[in-house]
Amino acid sequence: MNQQDDHIDYDNVVIDIKNLKKSFGSNDVLKDVDLKIYKGENVVILGRSGTGKSVLIKIIAGLLQPDGGTVEVLGKNVADLDYGDLEQLRLKIGFSFQSSALYDSMTVRENLAFPLQRSGKSPSRLEMEESIKKALEDVGLSQTIDQLPSELSGGQRKRIGIARTLIMQPEIMLYDEPTAGLDPITSEEINQLINQVQEQYHTTSIIITHDLTCAKSTGNRIAVLLDGTFLQVGTFEEVFESTDDRIKNFYDYNFITT
Repeated sequence: MNQQDDHIDYDNVVIDIKNLKKSFGSNDVLKDVDLKIYKGENVVILGRSGTGKSVLIKIIAGLLQPDGGTVEVLGKNVADLDYGDLEQLRLKIGFSFQSSALYDSMTVRENLAFPLQRSGKSPSRLEMEESIKKALEDVGLSQTIDQLPSELSGGQRKRIGIARTLIMQPEIMLYDEPTAGLDPITSEEINQLINQVQEQYHTTSIIITHDLTCAKSTGNRIAVLLDGTFLQVGTFEEVFESTDDRIKNFYDYNFITT
């Protein structure tokens, strides 16, 4: 296992998924999904496109309601929260979107200021500027502060998207296909950044991917989602030493293009 786990608190369950079910019409996307994620842990959800990976993190964030089972995040049953409590919980959750989700008409500085302005925390102009500069420094892109997203490379936009999330000091990070569309060298830089965020910010993270290299580089544990359930959960080596043909076939799948 590439990732050190001595910083993981196995007495503190941050996300607790029990018997989770979700269907769309006759399509049973999630069937009796169970998983505990511990404080400080990076868990990679591996699966091909359409296997329910994004549905799972949407349920965790309260963007979708489950049809059965429960998801507890930071001790709270997400489905039972009212709008105000759900908004408070989401302030503790950082989303790193596949598209980076930056506003094209805003500079990098303005993109990073936006969540602070919307959070209700009302930081002073000086506090906001310091937070922006620190977040950019942490992702290695201080020099981009006055640039527009269109002037940045794909890898830089990914980093800025992560910086905009980190500025809120989240306890949980949700990464959706963080290396999608990136060349191998830039992908490795993003993998290293995910590990750096875990160590520096002490985050608990779910990393949604179909990229084996990303999974091996960033995951303390790997959970393989297939046919609506976790077929195998463990370290990268434990998962792919399996004699299950479905795991072997999954390993042979081309994880770069979908």
